[in-house]
Amino acid sequence: MSQTLHKPLPARVWAFLAALLIAFGMVLAAASPASAHDELIGSDPAAGGTLDALPAQLTLTFSAEIADDEGASVVEVTDAAGTSLTGGTPTVRDNVLTQPLAGAASGAVKVLWKVVSSDGHPISGEYSFTVEGAPAPTETAAPTPTETTAPTPSAEPTPTVTSEPVSDEGSTTLPWIIAGLLALALIGAVVYLLVSRSRREKALANGSAAPAGGAPQPDSEPPADR
Repeated sequence: MSQTLHKPLPARVWAFLAALLIAFGMVLAAASPASAHDELIGSDPAAGGTLDALPAQLTLTFSAEIADDEGASVVEVTDAAGTSLTGGTPTVRDNVLTQPLAGAASGAVKVLWKVVSSDGHPISGEYSFTVEGAPAPTETAAPTPTETTAPTPSAEPTPTVTSEPVSDEGSTTLPWIIAGLLALALIGAVVYLLVSRSRREKALANGSAAPAGGAPQPDSEPPADR
């Protein structure tokens, strides 16, 4: 049974591997502090945003708490002409920095900031946003007063004489008069008939009531002898 003999690596190879490990360690050592630095994770106004007017304050939010020592944080806010828009010193609470603003702006607004990270290293950055200024009011011409002519008095209308309608009272009462006359004539005829009948009945009653043995009437025959 044969055995394979392992030869030791040359010294040059070991030297190369050692140099590679040292370089890798140096890279890790340099990268670890840098990765520990805080970073800006938000802002109001936001980067690249567009506003109608400059807000009263600006806020920056970081990934961790930043130093709140006096002078540790610096914020510069300027308009397109380079005029400063800051209105006081910034304040820090935990990981939020607040910078008061003042004045008015129109156009691009630039923000430069510098703070001290939680690991003690200063960090800085910049961004910008836009303010759209309100359009200047256009002067409107005052309306020209128009002359109004006084109304001319209109002639009073001439009163028209209207003749009063002829009363038709006579024509309306004539039928009633005729009806009254006919009624009176009818009543008179009825009264006449009643009176005539009463007289005839009375005459008949008087004739039947005469005495049987009384004197004979002028035209009556004498009684016969017995």
